Amino acid sequence: MFLVVFVKHQGKRHEVELDPSSTGETFKFQLYSLTGVEPERQKILVKGGQLKDETDLSTLGAKPGQTFMMMGTPSSGAAALERPKEKMKFMEDMTEAEAARSEGATPAGLVNLGNTCYMNSTLQTLRCVPELQEELQKYSASSSSSGPDLSQFRIGGNSLDLTSALRDLYKQMSETQDGFPPMIFLNALRTAFPQFAQKSKTGNGYAQQDAEEAWSQIVSQLRQKLQIKDTTSNQAEAPSRSTADVSFIDKYLSGRFESVLECDEVEAREGGEEPVRGEDVFLKLDCHISKDTNHLRDGILAGLEEKIEKRSGVLDRDAVYTKKSRIARLPKYLTVHFVRFFWKREAQKKAKIMRKVTFSHELDVVEFGTETLRKQLVPVRDKVREIRKEEEDVTRARKRQKVAHKQEEDRQRELKAEGPADEKKLVKDKQAENKDGDAEMADAVYKTDA
Repeated sequence: MFLVVFVKHQGKRHEVELDPSSTGETFKFQLYSLTGVEPERQKILVKGGQLKDETDLSTLGAKPGQTFMMMGTPSSGAAALERPKEKMKFMEDMTEAEAARSEGATPAGLVNLGNTCYMNSTLQTLRCVPELQEELQKYSASSSSSGPDLSQFRIGGNSLDLTSALRDLYKQMSETQDGFPPMIFLNALRTAFPQFAQKSKTGNGYAQQDAEEAWSQIVSQLRQKLQIKDTTSNQAEAPSRSTADVSFIDKYLSGRFESVLECDEVEAREGGEEPVRGEDVFLKLDCHISKDTNHLRDGILAGLEEKIEKRSGVLDRDAVYTKKSRIARLPKYLTVHFVRFFWKREAQKKAKIMRKVTFSHELDVVEFGTETLRKQLVPVRDKVREIRKEEEDVTRARKRQKVAHKQEEDRQRELKAEGPADEKKLVKDKQAENKDGDAEMADAVYKTDA
């Protein structure tokens, strides 16, 4: 049974429910929540002196409405207790949009509208880039073909501009945890790129499409339309300019190759033909798949070297050149493309390569970079490996300690089950272990001639 008592502190009178079955420590924590004074800094005056932590409150003989006096101030480093600025809201009181934005909510899925899995997977991948979500919210199309506002029907937005449609789609997805039909975006994609409106040869619905082609076309549109302010670019060249407009894709999703193009024929090199050095921007790293490709690394290395046939000025005829590329700049988000489709000349159609290619969850790109990039990446990579090794060593040590502790508990349990004699044996074994292996010698009795 609780008693309502009052506590005076610094001119204020606090109403507190006192539980006679609890201790003084519990009572002090109740006052801490009301006054902000830490329990160890509280002095509560009761009959006979100050209230101690171990005091049984039933011994105070407190009566309903009784007043206690408390002294003490919060420490300088203690945070002041304040009423929450936002009212707590329970899940059952939230709207669908609020529940979707809450921590631990299930991300919205995308409904397959008929062979649109290629588009859905691309959209879900792009949605994982947080910077893209932020910039899309700021985007406003300067001139786009606007249609009626269909967002109230939950079908995705109000614009046929692809970037605007993507912005509206992600906004709608952030407000639900259910499957969402991306009809407006699909319409905008097929309007911008009619290849995705191709009908199936059977006449039933639309044809299947390649996710990489959808990715490339959507990214190319974003590269043209989504411009952002970059405070880090061109500072050395134009210090007077504080910001510069750059494409979002160029900043976050594009990298740069440094390449060397050299003729394979010795006659060209002996004739004085110099290797041609150049730079290329890339939006994805290709993994070429052949009969010898088993791992992602093999395919990327194959993609960084290609054969080109072109006219040689020294030989005055066509010759085969080898172009070797290395990564000079890595993007924050690196896209890797498994090149599984090729053009089959005899069949005059695309064919898919079904070979299994393995890959790890982390891609080490050091060997694909230029010498300058390697010097920047290697120290960071080695430091990360060192930290991870230390973490693994700690985890292993904890596991060994846990196993040893469990084995000791099992041994104790077995000995207790067998009886007291075994417990005495355990004590002797422990004493022997504590002596670092020294054996105890028995008392010897020596005989004398006396």
